Amino acid sequence: MIVRKTAAELEKMRRSGLLVWQILQKLKEIAVEGATTMDLEVAAAKMMADAGAIPAFKGYYVPAAGEAFKFVLCTSVNSEIVHGMPNAKRVLKKGDIVSIDTGVKLDGYYGDSAITVPIGEVSDETQRLLQVTQESLEMAIDRVRPGNRLFDICETVEQHVKANGFSVVREYVGHGIGTQLHEEPQVPNYVDRKNENPRLKEGMVLAVEPMVNAGRPEVVVLKDKWTAVAKDGSNSAHFEHCIAVTGNGPWVLTRP
Repeated sequence: MIVRKTAAELEKMRRSGLLVWQILQKLKEIAVEGATTMDLEVAAAKMMADAGAIPAFKGYYVPAAGEAFKFVLCTSVNSEIVHGMPNAKRVLKKGDIVSIDTGVKLDGYYGDSAITVPIGEVSDETQRLLQVTQESLEMAIDRVRPGNRLFDICETVEQHVKANGFSVVREYVGHGIGTQLHEEPQVPNYVDRKNENPRLKEGMVLAVEPMVNAGRPEVVVLKDKWTAVAKDGSNSAHFEHCIAVTGNGPWVLTRP
């Protein structure tokens, strides 16, 4: 069942969303050559604690991993797609990219967002990967309107990514969000005809999150049972926003 939110609930989600945005803006400043992914984790954890927020990811349990996630951030470097774990030994180098995904719970409601940050100058191809991934998200956001269907969002991402010679990750998808971090519906970055294609209605909130590989789409999970990487070793980018369906058009809850 897809849960539609009231105006009051959307305002609570807006608070969570803006806190996530503030955290990510701070982490963009910290993510420089010589910093570690644990530096990002420590800064984010402090901001959440200072705001009285509950980390959305820390303690999240996935049966396939066999244990709960231990961090407030996912930090995925270069060919790592998603669910990379912060590490004091993982030093960011010039030319790297790091995808930072995080979420919080405030007053009972979740916010969730992700960005991919270049470390210093990156190659033209990598810069184009980031640009196309971010463009696909912005184009998808524009389709989050009453009367459209879920596949309008999925197809928009898939077509833009493929037209630019990149590939969408199929194993990991976006999702509904609200009082739970993951709610119905699933929001793939491609059209899966086996899935239902609900019509979008006011009050729905979707976390749309293109994950795009520079090379092929295949994924492998490392021995830590969390970190997903591009099987061919190509770079991967990840951007995410939470968007409410409103009569005035898309309302991005995770940015001002």
